[in-house]
Amino acid sequence: MDATQVIIRPVVSEKSYVLATVGKYTFRVHPDAHKTQIRAAVEELFSVDVLAVKTSSVKSKPKRRGSTAGRTRSWKKAIVQVGEGQEIPIFASLSGIEE
Repeated sequence: MDATQVIIRPVVSEKSYVLATVGKYTFRVHPDAHKTQIRAAVEELFSVDVLAVKTSSVKSKPKRRGSTAGRTRSWKKAIVQVGEGQEIPIFASLSGIEE
């Protein structure tokens, strides 16, 4: 699998912004990707040293729209910790946010 197929997009949420201030970045990843593939993809795409990768599967939730019932998609996310003093450029604008 190519690095651009492993990393789908960054996760934008309050929790991911808080983690990004400590050097942990959250990504939506391919459901079949494993930790070594995710580590290699992040190192290749962003030129950083990856210290740790934690993955989890986000389960689907039931949703309703009128009388139609359905479910959201289930997906896989990865929290990647980078080396001290390194950052990923996608989240670089976070340094101006005050807590």
